[in-house]
Amino acid sequence: MTPAARVQAAIEILDEIAAGKAAEQALTGWSRRSRYAGSKDRAAVRDHVFDVLRCRRSFAALGGGETGRGWMLGALRQAGIDPDTVFTGANYAPAMLSDAERGAGRAPAPGPEALDIPDWLWPRFHESLGEHGAACAGALQSRAPVHLRVNRRKAGIEEAQHSLLADGIATIPHAAASTALEITEGARRLRQSAAYQSGLVELQDAASQAVVEMLPLRDGLRVLDFCAGGGGKSLAMAAQAQLDLFAHDAAPERMGDLPARAARAGVTVNLIAGKALEQAAPFDIVLCDAPCSGSGAWRRSPEGKWRLDEAGLQELCRLQAEILDTASQLVASDGLLAYATCSVLRDENDDQMAHFLQQNPGWSLAVQRQWTMQHGTDGFFTAHLTRDVVGT
Repeated sequence: MTPAARVQAAIEILDEIAAGKAAEQALTGWSRRSRYAGSKDRAAVRDHVFDVLRCRRSFAALGGGETGRGWMLGALRQAGIDPDTVFTGANYAPAMLSDAERGAGRAPAPGPEALDIPDWLWPRFHESLGEHGAACAGALQSRAPVHLRVNRRKAGIEEAQHSLLADGIATIPHAAASTALEITEGARRLRQSAAYQSGLVELQDAASQAVVEMLPLRDGLRVLDFCAGGGGKSLAMAAQAQLDLFAHDAAPERMGDLPARAARAGVTVNLIAGKALEQAAPFDIVLCDAPCSGSGAWRRSPEGKWRLDEAGLQELCRLQAEILDTASQLVASDGLLAYATCSVLRDENDDQMAHFLQQNPGWSLAVQRQWTMQHGTDGFFTAHLTRDVVGT
């Protein structure tokens, strides 16, 4: 495919997304219809689509419309590329621009439009991050770095780096976590690399790794990953110490790949559900990596930024409070309840802690920490809750 043909493919996919189709579904459908497209073509088209989803508002302003053509026209203008060199109508390129399209477009208005944040969300976003709000919103407009977690059960940082480099993947350590590497070259080769396929490394944001490193893990503890999802934090915990480790999720199918990933990593994770969870309690540590807006990870999943609305945020907050209440009943009397989100919104973080402590006077906040996108990680929040000691 020519570069212009890739732009046309992105336009068609973006129009499907604008009509309500999920981005991954639209991309998969195009790939199945386009057997002629090579791996580099598919990657380039995907990059176009995700670049637009990160900058949907500002590109629409620059391009003059909320359509595939408008967004890609805005993307080209933002990149300093003359659109007429791409919109030629030749060899599967986008049709030539009309006079109206050439005359359309304007500079994005300062504030949420230029920073690609929905208007309704901007006051919350800005209040949550204060003076860092604009910088964090700006960080969400670009691609996220690719971070790896080195599996300490199998290797140290330097050994993992050497193995990756042998497959053309260059990395540097990331300061957020002692197990974290950032890929600087060759990211697309990762899944075929020996280090990845042997469980030496796993894809995981450095701040997500830091959340696990903050846990007081030690050999022999009974630990529950209450909202395990795909199991990334379960695997990270298992690599830290010899634990009696359990993983649970309200939708067990999300953990479908976890047994194979655990086997590859050389660790043991016990999947648990339903009444068996109550019977297995209490646990020394319960980690709740709660469902959230994902606002700290919108570089990776930018579609969520535009699908979230106020009602959806309120429902997430209700669910988070419910999860905390349920999980707190599974913690041993001298145990630790850890809460985490990949959100930067106060509603899902500080406010949730305040609400839980107000509703549960026998608990105290031991520690909390936040990571923001401007520091080279996803946005993350974590807090540790413990029961008050009664009498001495």
